[in-house]
Amino acid sequence: MISKACVIGTYQRKLEEIARHDNIDLTVIVPPAWKDARGMLPLERAYTSGYQLLAEPIRFNGSFHLHYYPTLAQRIADVRPHIVHIDEEPYNLATLHALRLARRAGAKSLFFTWQNIDRRYPLPFAWVEKWVLSRIDHAIAGTQEAAEVWEKKGYSGPMTVIPQFGVDPDIFAPDSTKEDAPAGDKPFVIGYAGRLVPEKGLDLAIDAVARLPGKWLLSIAGDGPERERLNEMAGLYNIGGSVHFQGPVFSAGMPDYYRSLDALVLPARTMSNWKEQFGRMLIEGMACGVPVIGARSGAIPEVIGDAGLTFPEGDANALRDCLLSLIEHPRLRKQLIEAGRRRVLEHFTQTQIADQTVEVYRSMFA
Repeated sequence: MISKACVIGTYQRKLEEIARHDNIDLTVIVPPAWKDARGMLPLERAYTSGYQLLAEPIRFNGSFHLHYYPTLAQRIADVRPHIVHIDEEPYNLATLHALRLARRAGAKSLFFTWQNIDRRYPLPFAWVEKWVLSRIDHAIAGTQEAAEVWEKKGYSGPMTVIPQFGVDPDIFAPDSTKEDAPAGDKPFVIGYAGRLVPEKGLDLAIDAVARLPGKWLLSIAGDGPERERLNEMAGLYNIGGSVHFQGPVFSAGMPDYYRSLDALVLPARTMSNWKEQFGRMLIEGMACGVPVIGARSGAIPEVIGDAGLTFPEGDANALRDCLLSLIEHPRLRKQLIEAGRRRVLEHFTQTQIADQTVEVYRSMFA
């Protein structure tokens, strides 16, 4: 498997679960670090039992379309895989490079995609996409919406819908000592975790919370280019003291962060070149016993199902009303806490994702 995403420690639990299957000998290639809007994310070796995790040099770090691993040919020659699992979109250079090497080695191959917008790419990426789609052996789409995009683009090969990663419900678990609702003078804590970029809609969250009654706190974990603007916006609303920017939180600290919250919001908005592809923070929060609220953008309704609240994207008043309903109705909060945890256990654990992935591997040789 080739995966820049697996520099994140908690994501590696899926790898352990894949490796525990009979007749699976797993080698995973990751970069020493990956650069994105949050900054440089160093490799976290958190869950590495039962498989080999190799940190290999990467070219064009931070470029989703152009990065690749210059030592990959030698690693494939060393490992001699039967399957090369390319954890990348089909229009990326990393996918083209890995697929060519896999075919040269006589290995079958698959890619993973989140892409849920029917985008037409300029050359040479359009050529890369066409070449990959015509030669790949299997595709995994993170959501049904993403699968429909690739069917529309003409991919007719085998495709399975499986999220890229799940959660470990023993690590992302509720705080059994926490009360269902804040008591006394404790503020109602509303959280967000992820990149601070326009498409995530944090300006909408600030607009919504500014009109909430009573005591509340907006806790924002993550970093990105929007941080300064959001901080200024909180100042203009005169709520700066109630909006806390936590900065980046390493993956091992995320369960404790979620457990500190009374609600979790993802007010994402659709852009011309992007819409929410999954919203991993939603399943992590639900696993930790936090009621979730999401905009009806991209995959968010598919992920939340009936286990949380949704609102029309871009509607700050509707988001405020969702938050107010959680603040004023402890019974609703309790119902959503239970429903969210149950939904994760039924659909989104690392074990389930790993088992489904291994089924794909086996189907490729059926």
